Amino acid sequence: MSQYLRVHPTHPQGRLVNRAAEIVREGGVIVYPTDSTYAIGCHLGDKEAVDRIRAIRRLPPDHHFTLMCRDLSELATYARVDNASYRVVRRYLPGPFTFVLPATREVPRRLVHKRRRTIGLRVPGHPIAQALLGALGEPMMSTTLLLPDDDLPVMDVEDRRPQLEHAVDVIVDGGAGGPRQTTVVDLTAGEADVLRQGAGEL
Repeated sequence: MSQYLRVHPTHPQGRLVNRAAEIVREGGVIVYPTDSTYAIGCHLGDKEAVDRIRAIRRLPPDHHFTLMCRDLSELATYARVDNASYRVVRRYLPGPFTFVLPATREVPRRLVHKRRRTIGLRVPGHPIAQALLGALGEPMMSTTLLLPDDDLPVMDVEDRRPQLEHAVDVIVDGGAGGPRQTTVVDLTAGEADVLRQGAGEL
């Protein structure tokens, strides 16, 4: 059964955040709030945890996860960002955007788009997500907490606790989540191409 942590949405308690980060570091799967929707994530490069997330969400093998970074300097470690792309991401991050960029060698191969060699990255603005990433000290692999047969992402984790607590290792309850996913923007072709319109307005 998972640990259930009620964390203040604007002033996250350090003790609870550190406990959640410890579980992720040990290979656990986490549910946590972002500035768009609730997300489900795990430690970068943990194949077993990624496979568990795929099973929970019933994701196809070609589903691509997002690399959740704390800041732009961390983002630059995992993606090749030219001057034009950097001006775009600097303007809109942190925020509810996922930017598709060419991946560097730092990204585990199985997480990179096999044909295009790209990765989706974001820097969340939510205080809890930021605190978690800070405590973890590295990015997390994440995807929207959209459960099978649901039309919208999970917005109330307390209401869905019976469904989640035997599937994940820690649930971070930061209050009500949003119904809209991030806006996905492809920056690999030299200009911003909106692949999915979501919570962020480009």
